[in-house]
Amino acid sequence: MAVPKKRTSLSKKRIRKNIWKSKGRRAALKAFSLAKSLSTGNSQSFLGDK
Repeated sequence: MAVPKKRTSLSKKRIRKNIWKSKGRRAALKAFSLAKSLSTGNSQSFLGDK
């Protein structure tokens, strides 16, 4: 069984957590932006019913 040799520092842990959070935030923002453009009918990249 793999066991880490040393304890991960708090700063490294915080950096990794922030990267993970920012990826989720970016995905949510993109989804919200697409939904907004679809609802207003200004979408140019998404092929759907107009």
